[in-house]
Amino acid sequence: MAEKKPFEIAREALMKLTSRKLMPTPVNYQAIYNEIAGTPDVSPFPEDALCNIARALPAKSDLQTRQRESLKRAIGQHNWQLVQEVLVAYIGASTESPVGRNSVAPENGPKGENLANSPPAWLAEILEVVARLIENSLPALGDDDARLSEQVEQVLKEIRDPLTEMSKVKSSLANFGYRLSFVAEDQAEIRATLLKLLHLVIENIGDLSPEDGWLKRQVDALMASVTPPLTLRRLDDLERRLKDVMFKQIEAKHHSLALQEDMRRMLATFIERLASMTDATSTYHTKMEESARLMEQAKSLDDIRPVLKEVIFTTRNMATDMASARDELRAMRNKISAAEADISKLQQELDAASAQARHDSLTGALNRKGLDEAMARELADVQRKETPLCVALLDIDNFKKLNDSIGHDAGDAALNHLVGVTRESMRAQDTLARYGGEEFVILMPDTPLEQGIEAMTRLQRALTRRFFLAGSEPVLITFSAGVAQLQFNEGGEDAIKRADHAMYLAKRAGKNRVIGA
Repeated sequence: MAEKKPFEIAREALMKLTSRKLMPTPVNYQAIYNEIAGTPDVSPFPEDALCNIARALPAKSDLQTRQRESLKRAIGQHNWQLVQEVLVAYIGASTESPVGRNSVAPENGPKGENLANSPPAWLAEILEVVARLIENSLPALGDDDARLSEQVEQVLKEIRDPLTEMSKVKSSLANFGYRLSFVAEDQAEIRATLLKLLHLVIENIGDLSPEDGWLKRQVDALMASVTPPLTLRRLDDLERRLKDVMFKQIEAKHHSLALQEDMRRMLATFIERLASMTDATSTYHTKMEESARLMEQAKSLDDIRPVLKEVIFTTRNMATDMASARDELRAMRNKISAAEADISKLQQELDAASAQARHDSLTGALNRKGLDEAMARELADVQRKETPLCVALLDIDNFKKLNDSIGHDAGDAALNHLVGVTRESMRAQDTLARYGGEEFVILMPDTPLEQGIEAMTRLQRALTRRFFLAGSEPVLITFSAGVAQLQFNEGGEDAIKRADHAMYLAKRAGKNRVIGA
């Protein structure tokens, strides 16, 4: 059977409306039309009528005005459930006194029955959120200001007391905000001053030993660590670096003092021996002069014989003393050589400590040791907070060819260029480390796999916009990257291996791309 056309249904509906002797209202006509067409008989949404009701509602307070506007939006959406919720809230706002939440409604019941009204549910929820916000901000404000602490307790008590008047809550919040602005300014000033003092301390440490290359590199890294924005990770790194510098300074000081004492003793022995040699030489000359005088006065060989014996004895003693002095001076020379060797060894130890420091000397990024420590911190955070951690391993494309074409010095500059662009694109909580050669690892906490891939793709675009200049020649640097999200009970090295495998696939796929593990 062919379906009826709309005009046929409409004509049949008019006929049935007449035969059933029904009033020709839109509702009756719609019901018969739906019956003939076989469609559900759903009452139309009375938008016009509800809009007239919304316009007629009084708006004597801010709450009533907001609720009336919410009702209009609900009507426009044809949402019966939302219309019902807004009307209930409007009734609550209408029965609430404009003076306060604890005001008494008109007595419609028995005499003496006060109909105290609670705040609307949405307002109570907002006030509780405000209270929690204040409580969460207290650790950042400190407890030095006793007046602020008292004011916080009073504000929290009033916010959570359903009988407190809204006007009083508003006034307390305004006073608290005014007080809070001063405390925040003081905290910011204190933070800035402490940073200045820390800079002065670090600069003074560097001035103590300006000729020490290791110490200078460590001080430069410390200055970079205290550059805003500060994070807990950067402050932890700063603490470890300061401990390293202090330990190495103390160790170097002890070595230096010991060497100075050895040198002092050797110089004292040398001066003492010189003095004794001078005395011996003076005595020798005196005896030689006396012997010469006696020989001049001698008249026979018998007179000369004792004088010669004395000359021989004195000369032999002088030779013995000179040989002893020679041996002692040779021993002192050996001690000085040993002291120089100790100083050289200490310098080598400091250079080795520099090589084992947490930062790469060329790029300033973390080295493998620093990466291990950073990974350990991130793994602890993942276990404690149960948040995702992404590990990205990127490798510069065609780096050997780049080195061969522009030179190794320019290649090193290209690595620094990559690190600079990466740091500009990274978040403060991200960690950059040089994994080896032209490979770098980026740790991205609180980041699922999809967002980690997007972050590496953004870094590729940023590197494309920033050409590296080899002299005056612009050079485009690209990289391939693999990204892995840390899995349950997975170690950091395992995640890096998965990221490395994904990076290898990116190289095979044509380079300059990012692949998730």
